[in-house]
Order: sequence, then C-alpha cells, then structure tokens
Amino acid sequence: MADHISSSGESHGSVGSYLTGFVLAVILTVASFGLVMSHAMSPAGTGGAIALLAVVQIVVHLIYFLHMNGSSEQRWNVMAFVFTVLSVLVLVGGTMFIMHDTAINMMSR
Repeated sequence: MADHISSSGESHGSVGSYLTGFVLAVILTVASFGLVMSHAMSPAGTGGAIALLAVVQIVVHLIYFLHMNGSSEQRWNVMAFVFTVLSVLVLVGGTMFIMHDTAINMMSR
C-alpha cells in the first residue's frame, strides 16, 4: 500500500543531478561571499552582482531541486510559478508606487 501512495508518477532527479545542483549552489554562494569580502567592486556594483548571482541561484534551485523544466508534466507547475512571481511583482510594485506617491503628496505641504 505504501508503494501505491509514493509512486504517483512524479519524476525525481538522480543522485548526480542533485549533486550537480548542490555543487552549483555552493559555488554561487561562495562567489557571493567572496565578492563581498574582497571589496573588489563599488557598493552599487557589488549589489548588482549579488542580485545577478541570486537570480542564477534561484534558477539552479528551480531546475535541479524542484525539477521545473519545459516538459509537459511540469507545465502546470511552471505556470503556477510564473503566476506567483507576477502576483508578487504586482503586489510589491503597487506598494512601492503607493508609498512613493504618498510621500510625494505629503512633502508638498
């Protein structure tokens, strides 16, 4: 009975896939720490580089650990993820717009 419950047809990664994802995640994390600790870039450049490394790490996690790809089995998961990201962007962007507009209107007095 336990085999019937656990075998729902979901594809799981191999040990090599998980190991590749882990190594990439560690490399990206060490690169971020090294970038900050070395003071090799300006603060704005460091922030931009860390943001870029963070986006790459998110993609690594989505592909290697959450197994999100373009296959037909994952299509609904990818669409749900895209909807979630767009919802968060609208929420954060709208909040930033409202706060900025409120600050501008309050400073005019």
